[in-house]
Amino acid sequence: MSFSVNTNTGALTALQYLNGTQAQLTTTQNAINSGMKVASARDDGATYAIAQNQRGSIAGYGAVTDSLSRASSAIDVALSAGQSISDLLIQLKTKALAASDHSLDTASRQALNQDFVALRDQIGTIVKNAQFNGFNLVNGSTAQITALASSDGTRRITTAAQNLTLSGSIVTLATTASISTQTKASTLIATLQTSLTNVNAALAKLSAGAKKFSIQSTFTQKLSDTLTAGLGHLVDANMAQESAMLQSLQVKQQLGVQALAIANQAPQTILSLFH
Repeated sequence: MSFSVNTNTGALTALQYLNGTQAQLTTTQNAINSGMKVASARDDGATYAIAQNQRGSIAGYGAVTDSLSRASSAIDVALSAGQSISDLLIQLKTKALAASDHSLDTASRQALNQDFVALRDQIGTIVKNAQFNGFNLVNGSTAQITALASSDGTRRITTAAQNLTLSGSIVTLATTASISTQTKASTLIATLQTSLTNVNAALAKLSAGAKKFSIQSTFTQKLSDTLTAGLGHLVDANMAQESAMLQSLQVKQQLGVQALAIANQAPQTILSLFH
């Protein structure tokens, strides 16, 4: 055993262990404060890089969800318009059928025609106002609506629009149609039935599109949730484990301070050699 006043090996060793404990204690305290075991690139560069990529994907799927929601709302508005138009066509057909009766008097026919014209014009009003977020899927202004389907924007899903304007390929009823005479009324019955059949078919197509968007939205949300859970596994701190580690490190810190104090007293032993 050697004694030296210049070099205190025991104190140096104790200080190394104490510094190590202090570094671990700082890491543990940071994890407890932030709730994350990897809060910055300094903590674990590789894991942090992976986590940042995951965060980018999660944020991207948030934008996808918003896009799908907007498109779904536009389709819902179009469906509501189509349903209303279908109901109006049924009423129009009923009016035309009533006006086709040869025994109908002039006053009654005029009253029926007034109702018919009002209902006919209501179709135009519905079509004009069936708009959401700048999209109108029933007035012929757009061929389809498109939404994001992937977080990188490379995949999209679409649904075709359905032009429900008067005098169109679906609603074949003319904008000037009337039942002012028995002949006109009789002729329009078939036209109205064709329009009703076409509108109901268009509604089926819009409904299929709405379901497609809904399925994609549900899948996107599940995928985002899965990525969020995976991100948590990467960076979230185990608070029970960190709490136990904190207690252990605090004890080690106290013991390290005591060990360093004892080691610092060692040179005093040399004085006894000179008494």
